[in-house]
Amino acid sequence: MKRLLLIFLIMSAFGLNANAFIRNVPSQYLTIQSAINASSNGDTVLVQPGTYSENINFRGKKIVLTSRYYQSNDYSFIQTTIINGSSPVYPDSASCVIINNHEDSTTVLQGFTITGGGGTIWADEHGAGLYREGGGVLVAYSNPVIQHNIITGNHCELGGVTSTGGGGLRIGDCFCRLYNNIISNNTARYGAGVVLNYAGGEYKNNVIFKNSGSLDYGAGSAFWINSNYSRPRTIENNTIVSNSAISGTPGIMGFSGTQGIIRNNIVWNNTSPANTQISGNQLTVRYCNVQNGYAGAGNINADPQFDSTNYYIKNASACVDKGDSSLIYNDPPDPNNPSIAKWPARGGLRNDMGAYGGQLSSVIANTTVGIGNGSVQGNIPDNFYLGQNYPNPFNPVTNIEFTIPVSQSGSDFVSLKIFDALGKEVATLINAELTPGRYKYKFDASALTSGVYFYSLESKKFVQTKKLILLK
Repeated sequence: MKRLLLIFLIMSAFGLNANAFIRNVPSQYLTIQSAINASSNGDTVLVQPGTYSENINFRGKKIVLTSRYYQSNDYSFIQTTIINGSSPVYPDSASCVIINNHEDSTTVLQGFTITGGGGTIWADEHGAGLYREGGGVLVAYSNPVIQHNIITGNHCELGGVTSTGGGGLRIGDCFCRLYNNIISNNTARYGAGVVLNYAGGEYKNNVIFKNSGSLDYGAGSAFWINSNYSRPRTIENNTIVSNSAISGTPGIMGFSGTQGIIRNNIVWNNTSPANTQISGNQLTVRYCNVQNGYAGAGNINADPQFDSTNYYIKNASACVDKGDSSLIYNDPPDPNNPSIAKWPARGGLRNDMGAYGGQLSSVIANTTVGIGNGSVQGNIPDNFYLGQNYPNPFNPVTNIEFTIPVSQSGSDFVSLKIFDALGKEVATLINAELTPGRYKYKFDASALTSGVYFYSLESKKFVQTKKLILLK
């Protein structure tokens, strides 16, 4: 009886009908794409932990694609269920996930780490030219829900196209809902984190950090927004920090005449030569903490006082209880003390600025995102992982992050080396035994000339190489 009740609750939560199926990967279908291909509208594709080297396409299927995260809200399933798009069958179609065939709001992507994507060559729908976009996720003409994912280490590189955008996500000509995601360490020449091109939608409670843009179209390394849509766009209760651009706006960039509601966000420490956090003459910015200040009701300019993990704010932060005071934006109440906010929100019930305030306040993942140089922090990871360096391109210092999982011997001999375009080793950052954990190393290329280089992480059980670009 309890099992029947559980199945009914799952079907109700996702709006499934009685004829819907749960299609299991890999026990029934070896790949995620084969499960999608076999699905009918209303089905759920349930993916077990593991790394799936695929570039998947929803192909118009109005389905739920999820890891086991949805069954128990166990955040470790987000970390350990990985869609890695770094080995595409067709290099011109290298996005990890494509949703571009009129999928609606019953289409859900949730509970994955999405990494290694290189974007898809895409003819702009409005005649602007040929672009490579959507390193992690490409959405067009569709209205999906994308929630509780880690979208990291994706990139869109220039070559045979006008420019590149949406290193993390490219969303166009649609109304998308983007909730409770971590979007980090993605690269592109504009919109390194998220591109919104003629797109409405709700973009709420995301942590968007360390995405690096270049210099095209005003950069907009966290959010790049162009033109309006028939329905509004709302960017609300996000934490937008430490994104970078060679020029232009490293935070939120809205082209002239582009409208949007920017409410209850923290926009801090995003860097470029101008260090402009937000630009856009028709963006309505209210109740945000914006470094260096921004005109608008309720806006403040104060150190957010993040703690050391996941950009939670401390109890003493000026962002606590300083979001919009309207009741509809309140933080959820603590069930045991209804007058105070439920963790990870702080203080009373009034909205906290940033990703952990508001009605969608939630722990997003249990990964550690505040990482010290050359040191181990946070939970011990389950897999090797090499992140995309940031910023990229860089001059002359960049950061390289990676993880070492638990080993039977307790440690692994690891090397991290830099090579030039001819394969000659030019620097060794690490050549030593490392214990399991998360690491970040700085690479100073002051002695090298401009050009394309490669960095390679290698152990007995793992080797991965990625590209970095030095521009002096």
